Amino acid sequence: MDQAEALREMTREADMLRRGGPAPDGGRGAVRCAASSVRVVAVTSGKGGVGKTNISANLAYFLTRKKRKTLILDADLGLANIDVILGLTPRYNLHHVLSGERRLSEAMIQGPGGIRILPSSSGIQEMSELSQGQKLLLLDELDSLEQELDFMLIDTGAGISGNVMYFNMAAGEIIVVTSPEPTAMTDAYALIKILYQRHAKKRFLLLVNMVRSAAEGREVFQRLSHAVGYFLNLQISPLGHIVQDEHITEAVKRQQIFAERYPESPAAVCLRAVADRLCREKPPEGDTGGLRFLSRKTREQ
Repeated sequence: MDQAEALREMTREADMLRRGGPAPDGGRGAVRCAASSVRVVAVTSGKGGVGKTNISANLAYFLTRKKRKTLILDADLGLANIDVILGLTPRYNLHHVLSGERRLSEAMIQGPGGIRILPSSSGIQEMSELSQGQKLLLLDELDSLEQELDFMLIDTGAGISGNVMYFNMAAGEIIVVTSPEPTAMTDAYALIKILYQRHAKKRFLLLVNMVRSAAEGREVFQRLSHAVGYFLNLQISPLGHIVQDEHITEAVKRQQIFAERYPESPAAVCLRAVADRLCREKPPEGDTGGLRFLSRKTREQ
């Protein structure tokens, strides 16, 4: 099968998933990718257990409070839990969208403060690796929302699996979450290295979670920044830090976000500053990421 035929096959598969049957035009139509100013930001980590999903939910809350229309895409496929963290019980999720049973608008739910959430599924093995047709279908569905959003936060899984790499490629900016633990820092470096060397991603923002002080957060950033600069000749940017805070644990137990339950807690103050900095940061210029970039790259594979 040559490249053109492979592309037609992927598009046919996406059309069949979307329509629940063969497309009337034989799958020859192209996936729409309209111009948009939405900032697509991945929230990712090399190691699990560093608080990535909790950060995604609370960051989205603060962005929404700043009048930025924000969607969280739970892209930890097969092990998703952002709905659990928020105490929500979605009727449909990303699995229903990718199987062609539901449209994205039917699966999307509203969370605290008006944030929009596209939940995924947990415990479904076939979601662990998406087919090319499913990737095109998801891009098409997400593209339909771009004009309605200011931020799309992609809460990826941890590590360097195919899905994690794919969703990081979908982002124009990547927030790498780490903790001061040596294993978390080592895995964060490995993730940055792979994304930079294999996928040409260059816009990395480091967020250090679970620190005892601002000084510890700065120290972790400096150590990682030095390693990345020395070995990869790459500059990463500091996004901030979040201190250890018992209010986070209490909010998780209550299935609420700490930004809403304890808005003046030390962790909430830190994350509010992170949201402020993210809004001040200018998005990267050029076609180096985002849904249109990924749509083109998916067709080229």
